[in-house]
Amino acid sequence: MAVTEVRTAVFPVAGRGTRFLPATKASPKEMLPIVDKPLIQYAVDEALAAGARRLVFITGSSKRAIEDHFDTDDALEKLLDSQGKYELAEQVRSVLPSYASCIYIRQPAPLGLGHAVLCARPAVGDVPFFVHLADDLIDAEVPCLKQMTETFSARGASVLGVEEVPKRDTDKYGIVEVEAGDGIVSRIKSIVEKPKPAVAPSTLAVVGRYVLTPTIFEELERVGQGAGGEIQLTDGIARLLQREPVYAHRFSGRRFDCGSKLGYLKATVELSLAHPSLGKDFHAYLKQLAATLDD
Repeated sequence: MAVTEVRTAVFPVAGRGTRFLPATKASPKEMLPIVDKPLIQYAVDEALAAGARRLVFITGSSKRAIEDHFDTDDALEKLLDSQGKYELAEQVRSVLPSYASCIYIRQPAPLGLGHAVLCARPAVGDVPFFVHLADDLIDAEVPCLKQMTETFSARGASVLGVEEVPKRDTDKYGIVEVEAGDGIVSRIKSIVEKPKPAVAPSTLAVVGRYVLTPTIFEELERVGQGAGGEIQLTDGIARLLQREPVYAHRFSGRRFDCGSKLGYLKATVELSLAHPSLGKDFHAYLKQLAATLDD
């Protein structure tokens, strides 16, 4: 019987976050907060909501803070309880549910996203798995990965999260060419990494969400190093297309590129406005600020 559930999520978090220096000199970019949660917490929460139970972090140097974040802190919990701050104590306890486990694997060198995924093979094994890039924060009523698991369960094949981007921006993404049709799910015909707008096969871009079959590991081992000496996940997926179907899923929700300063600021504003206890006051502040700027 084919496996239609996904229980393992891989988080490539070895990058140094140079676009946010000096803030990321000693702290991982994945620990940058959006309101009151770090980016990596949003990523983990989304994966857990989609059914993940084993969380595999591909880390690098200076990433210890991520491990500490998902570790238990009995002393802090007891302190908050003793001070009557029970809600805060529960928030600390709920960072990682008891049914979830974390595995940390060090990526020895920055050899690309494909290499980071390949590093996860010993922990993933021979089962389908998620790949979640924390830089891409997607605010959606139904978590993006959960949307994609429904497609995976129905098709029994790898699924890539995609969205339309301006043609001028195709050289920032992996771009897919799909079979005719404008539905939510389409079979992918080809994929190319960061094509120039003049030669891009479409404007349908892959964002940081993947559901992959374990066959991808074999293809990543065979593809070898590409541009810049890196192993590209896109190249592995291009090879995977020759062996089995791969589908594009046009997710519902709004994506924020938190790998860029502007995208990070947009996410902070939007999620602050939606925050249950801060949203109303923050909206009033922005309205007042806008009026001041207009004067």
